[in-house]
Amino acid sequence: MDGILLLDKPLGLSSTAAGQRLRRMLRIEKVGHVGSLDPLASGMLPLCLGEATKLAGEILEGAKVYRFTVKLGARTSTGDLEGETVETQPVGPLSADQITTALQTFLGETWQIPPMYSAIKRQGQPLYKLARAGQVVEREPRKIRIESLHLLEWRAPDELVCELRCGKGTYVRVLAEDLAVKLGTVGHVTTLRRERVEPFAGEAMLTFEAIEAALARGESLPLIGLSDAVSHLPLITLESAAALRLCHGQEVNRTDLTLAVGQTARVQDEAGRFLGLGRVAAPGRLAAKRLVRQRPDA
Repeated sequence: MDGILLLDKPLGLSSTAAGQRLRRMLRIEKVGHVGSLDPLASGMLPLCLGEATKLAGEILEGAKVYRFTVKLGARTSTGDLEGETVETQPVGPLSADQITTALQTFLGETWQIPPMYSAIKRQGQPLYKLARAGQVVEREPRKIRIESLHLLEWRAPDELVCELRCGKGTYVRVLAEDLAVKLGTVGHVTTLRRERVEPFAGEAMLTFEAIEAALARGESLPLIGLSDAVSHLPLITLESAAALRLCHGQEVNRTDLTLAVGQTARVQDEAGRFLGLGRVAAPGRLAAKRLVRQRPDA
């Protein structure tokens, strides 16, 4: 069972626990997730099954869309409802124009300091474990990219519903806190849902209940194929002899390559079988980057 399953992750379950639950349900060995979601977040969690786990790094590069709610006037230790209130400030008079202007200041590439309650490791320890022990350590700012940030609803006077489209590594909880500061107060996230992960824009998500029902009926699950999962990458087709050499770890000549050195591409053989990912090792030279189990001589 190789492919991508788009899970509609429920509240209260970590991304790792969601993958483990699916692995037990399907009785398969390899399940990995793309882009973690906090237990208090719901929505699209791409789960890579079998050979698809080898493609997770490329899928992770795609943009993500979130819908979240910010409660102004109170800051919590975790940036969401899980933590205790550590600071309160009054919420001054606001206008929709003022809120929109504040949102626009976050667009483009910017720097963000990861929260203590995150899975980033320091000397082998996740930061959230240090935070739970009462420790606060210095974190290096990380460059993030915010493509769009819109106000969907203003529940006056102190609740904002927003939609965010961003690159990898963006912490919505930190963004919500920074937005509150821009508006002259403090705040935290009360709801967070990931609507989609590119390149999976229009595909439907499955709940655990829907998966269980399909399995009970003996139906196949709607998995996204390996090549389709990385369809944003350019495609290279190799004739059979070159495909065989690549799968044996040898570089192959492709004088017609127009890709830059280091660029990644999908690779298939003449029969249309997806072989995995290749990279341009030198001008006119293609090397294997991450191959899947399927082989042209199988």
